[in-house]
Amino acid sequence: MADKATLTLGGKTIELPLIVGTEGEVGIDISKLRAETGAITFDPGYGNTGSCASAITFIDGEKGILRYRGIPIEQFVNHPDFIEVAMLIINGELPKRADRERFRDKLADNAHLHEGMKHHFDGFPSGAPPMAILSAMINALFCYDQNFSDPESDESFEDSAARLMSKVRTIAAYSYRSSKGLPYNYPDPKLLYCGNFLHMMFSMPHRPYEVDPDIEDALNLVLILHADHEQNCSTSTVRMVGSAQANLYASVAAGVCALWGPLHGGANVAVIEMLESIRKGGLKPEECIKLAKQKDSGFRLMGFGHRVYKNFDPRSRILKNACDKVLGKLGVKDPLLDIARKLEELALNDPYFVDRKLYPNVDFYSGIILRALGIPLDMFTVMFAIGRMPGWIGQWKEQHDTPGGRIYRPRQIYTGPTIRDYVPMDKR
Repeated sequence: MADKATLTLGGKTIELPLIVGTEGEVGIDISKLRAETGAITFDPGYGNTGSCASAITFIDGEKGILRYRGIPIEQFVNHPDFIEVAMLIINGELPKRADRERFRDKLADNAHLHEGMKHHFDGFPSGAPPMAILSAMINALFCYDQNFSDPESDESFEDSAARLMSKVRTIAAYSYRSSKGLPYNYPDPKLLYCGNFLHMMFSMPHRPYEVDPDIEDALNLVLILHADHEQNCSTSTVRMVGSAQANLYASVAAGVCALWGPLHGGANVAVIEMLESIRKGGLKPEECIKLAKQKDSGFRLMGFGHRVYKNFDPRSRILKNACDKVLGKLGVKDPLLDIARKLEELALNDPYFVDRKLYPNVDFYSGIILRALGIPLDMFTVMFAIGRMPGWIGQWKEQHDTPGGRIYRPRQIYTGPTIRDYVPMDKR
């Protein structure tokens, strides 16, 4: 392959360097395009634009591949450990035992919120969206952690990462308890990351939540599969805000806001709402498949297809198996799962969906698992945010550590009026 591309524009020919990734991906470096030609590229939605070079996550959408730092996600299934995966994503390598235990200790030590922060929850109206609370509280958290706002050493950055990862689950649990008028449960340092979250969510003064290892593994797995996913909307937002040298907390809070959008983090909520409407409406899965193929029916089959994956979303295969195990363990007979399974079976045997490569994605089953664990529907996207925290932190760090980083500043094609004169009020 040549090491340059040639572009001819207005009779002028320029050479553009090629950048080749470790997995053979090819990018055309257009960083000097405007300076040399006066033109820019036009790419709405950035579907063909590489905004950065990153060593964190690799995706091959055609083959259904997802790897964290080179490790296929399937290899995290048998012994799911969200903290281990988080350290891999953030630091670049799997931690040694002593490193993992040190980070676990920091998570345990930093799980409590400053007592002053608890009063902030009282300021939100009843029924406030949990993602709004989460974003606001992460920004508020910075006010209590200003010494860690711009970490330069590895140790101080690890402290910041531990504080943010630990406290975000406490904020999430407290927001849920506050919305229900329930007393807050203090973190239990004897419990692991996911078990501690479940305790803070569901323990009652007279009935402590008993952490089942299989349930804890399932939640670990859900978080692992959401830990990072390359330059999606929220991750790109974290990098965009971070490029202005905004601190880690502000950057992550912005990522929460991006994830809040129903086209991004709300997709698994849409799946549950669809399945509920099918159940309540008495529709048969066969009817749903038929309606989904009719453009004017107004019915959309949620949880199928993905902007990146043109094959099976590898995360959905893992969650499908986990779903069977969790519901079996809990003895849950969920009619929504029966509907989901039938929809999947019909779609995978229908040429319409197969030809268009509309396979089930991660959202198709993650909602079912969270529902089985007792997580309320309006907390689903918050769970996504907890899982994505390592990715946001790792991406922010990678950008922060890259020499010569510039503030993100996309260009535009102006389509407004050309120059014209101001018209005084009495002449309009």
